[in-house]
Amino acid sequence: MSIATPQGEKRVLLSNVNWSTFEDLARSDRAGARFTYDHGYLEIMPLSLRHERIKKRIAMMIEAAARKARVPIVGAGSTTLKIAMKRRGVEPDECYYLAHARAVRDVDELDLSVDPPPDLAVEVDISSSSLDQLAIYADMGVPEVWIYDEEALHVWLLQPDGRYREQPASGAFPFLPLDEFQGFLQRQPGIEDAEGWRSYEKWLRQLKM
Repeated sequence: MSIATPQGEKRVLLSNVNWSTFEDLARSDRAGARFTYDHGYLEIMPLSLRHERIKKRIAMMIEAAARKARVPIVGAGSTTLKIAMKRRGVEPDECYYLAHARAVRDVDELDLSVDPPPDLAVEVDISSSSLDQLAIYADMGVPEVWIYDEEALHVWLLQPDGRYREQPASGAFPFLPLDEFQGFLQRQPGIEDAEGWRSYEKWLRQLKM
């Protein structure tokens, strides 16, 4: 089956897909698509220019905030996160190591059976996934997930019961007022514009960290 949206972004969901097929696809040189796997279901999402612009903007803003706050950060981009024993895998738009930055600084191939999961994963949700991505991230133990649906930025923190609950503040960046952060994210022209970037940097300098 396929899921189409008015914006034109289209996801394809396949069933009865072997884990080995997902692993082969994840290792393949395929630009312009991301995969999510959950117990035999494989979702393929082609990446639109619109989608990539938004995720790049979020990445720029997160990385600037980390530098300003002097938070150690290691970006892992859209690295495939997978756990073979649980038959689950996902490729975030962006993910970061913060509390565990030092632990993976020299790691070239991520293995979640021995390496810690990212501290923060970011999803740009222009078209809703047909798979429960939060359940997949929870199974991997990712402490925090940001989901941006073009209307709002939603921050989900992993709780002791193994489930996510939406929160008004980030655990990784508690000093960021999320409503104002979202305002910069949605501003046009955006932070890619020199004036927009200067305005964002000025705002960061004024925050109490």
